Amino acid sequence: MICKICNQNVEEFNDELLQKSYYHCKTCELIFVNDAFLVSTQREKSQYDNHNNSLEDSGYVAMFENFLDFFWEDIKDSTKTALDFGSGPGPVLDTLIKRRNVTCDIYDKFYQQEKVYENKTYDLISATEVFEHLQNPKEVLNFFKQHLHVGSHVALMTLFHTNTQNDFLKWWYRRDPTHITFFTPKTLEVLANECGLELIKHDGKRVALLRYM
Repeated sequence: MICKICNQNVEEFNDELLQKSYYHCKTCELIFVNDAFLVSTQREKSQYDNHNNSLEDSGYVAMFENFLDFFWEDIKDSTKTALDFGSGPGPVLDTLIKRRNVTCDIYDKFYQQEKVYENKTYDLISATEVFEHLQNPKEVLNFFKQHLHVGSHVALMTLFHTNTQNDFLKWWYRRDPTHITFFTPKTLEVLANECGLELIKHDGKRVALLRYM
């Protein structure tokens, strides 16, 4: 097996508690589940249907405001249009982006299926709590690139792992059966470079900003 991002050899390790196995790339630090343990599309959607996130949830809103605040000073002067990719059943981030005087489209493969991005490019594409669900993150980032112009940004939110298998096997984040791909800042740096972008900044925990060079 080779890494889905950097094409180097990976090491398989077992999760006895969840009765599944993962692959760990020691080069770019990607961890991803063995394809044999991928869940069905129906089960994936049923998991998302359990999410109950709205503008009335102050904690949820605060999380997204903190996400935007982390990089907003870096992009505000050049950002007039945005796409929130993977907006979920109760879009909140697009409302917060619009409050910052940016036009925002939304797309979600289950809940907002109209391909509003066709024949468009954006100043910003956001993907919050999306990349941990992706089987092919390089394919998706290359898709984003098709809808960016030089100098545009991609903002990601996904919890970073510590790059040790022992810590990973104790990590709550892996317990969601739809979480199948896990990153560190180094993983995102390599992924960005593979797709012709660069990692501008990250918070070391869950947020990263990429730029199309």
